[in-house]
Amino acid sequence: MSGLENVLVKPLMTEKTSKETEATNRYSFLVNLKANKNQIKSAVEKYFDVKVLNVRTSVTAGKPKRSGSKGGMKKTPSSKKAWVQIQDGQKIEFFKGI
Repeated sequence: MSGLENVLVKPLMTEKTSKETEATNRYSFLVNLKANKNQIKSAVEKYFDVKVLNVRTSVTAGKPKRSGSKGGMKKTPSSKKAWVQIQDGQKIEFFKGI
């Protein structure tokens, strides 16, 4: 990976991640497949100006899906998620000024 700007793809905003954020101060992101935990930690600390305590990652493999009428098959892309826990008292604002 060339730089930290390619590490974080987007934040994951679901009911489950919102509850986890409120309970444990842990935020979820969709990240580049080739990003490692050190790069994810550095990117979050740089872009959101917070102290990261730990990073957990999970890779979800792509699944085969049917396409077309003649039984053609395609594969959905693989994805990687990261759960980043930040220091107590700190907060990440995804939507500032809205």
